[in-house]
Amino acid sequence: MLKIGDIEMKNQVVLAPMAGVCNSAFRLTVKEFGAGLVCAEMVSDKGIVLQNDRTLEMLYIDEREKPLSLQIFGGEKDTLVQAAEYVDKHTNADIIDINMGCPVPKITKCDAGAKWLLDPNKIYEMVAAVVAAVKKPVTVKMRMGWDDEHVFAIENARAVERAGGQAIALHGRTRVQLYEGQADWDIIRDVKQAVTIPVIGNGDIQTPQDAKRMLEETGADGVMIGRAALGNPWMIYRTVKYLETGELIGEPTAREKIDVSILHLDRLIALKNEHIAVREMRKHAAWYMKGIRGNARIRNQINECTTRNQYVRLVTNFAAEIEAEDQYANHVG
Repeated sequence: MLKIGDIEMKNQVVLAPMAGVCNSAFRLTVKEFGAGLVCAEMVSDKGIVLQNDRTLEMLYIDEREKPLSLQIFGGEKDTLVQAAEYVDKHTNADIIDINMGCPVPKITKCDAGAKWLLDPNKIYEMVAAVVAAVKKPVTVKMRMGWDDEHVFAIENARAVERAGGQAIALHGRTRVQLYEGQADWDIIRDVKQAVTIPVIGNGDIQTPQDAKRMLEETGADGVMIGRAALGNPWMIYRTVKYLETGELIGEPTAREKIDVSILHLDRLIALKNEHIAVREMRKHAAWYMKGIRGNARIRNQINECTTRNQYVRLVTNFAAEIEAEDQYANHVG
């Protein structure tokens, strides 16, 4: 089983920290589908230090989500350490994760995120400072390198380990690749062989079979699933079951997808307010509807919704239509 510091997970499946997505409403839903560990979206160290209201709201964790890893980012040691101390003392997170993978220019221009990948010495210095300041285990999420000419994954991973980091999540792409091309799983294997702390593999896990293959090919201690879980917490459940039993559980029905999307919306409303939650739900709804026939029409209508009742009426009617069509097809067949 996957163990980080003294935190033991019930399985090897981890939800990736995705910006703008991994708030408590989404994380709790994925947790209930069996994830061993869920990771919160990245939070700015300066936002925490300056006690920005919106930033502090991002630190909310429902006890049912635990164990949970809360991710911070920053480019300066002082503010990163202060933010880590705040998370350590004032949140119920189990693990403090440092972002070393975000490729977005807004982040890298601040010497944060993937910018660290160019300097193993900076990685050592920053991680060591955070480790020394907190009691919770410290981990790092990183990419394999900045570009093809600057792939320091092994040196960077060793720097994390030397600094006292308790685990590494490694995305097998460079910063320049963003999410294009193919993830390099060989580098995950090489890093796993180079360090003694747990390594969690990330990149191109679209199916439960991919997850199993990654564990077998790389020797990683866990698999991190990101985009494949959007609107699809069943991917987490199916992966956990497949790794445990070898059984491949079927895809969810349209009704199941729609019911969970309503649960997700209700959690978003509880977290924010109805107006914001319904607007934010539009992107999630597009993900939930993916693969359901006739979804283009319903997606356009969802984008016009402004209340929970409108959303629920719309998607419930849509599910009923799909079921009626299926019953008719089966009857005629």
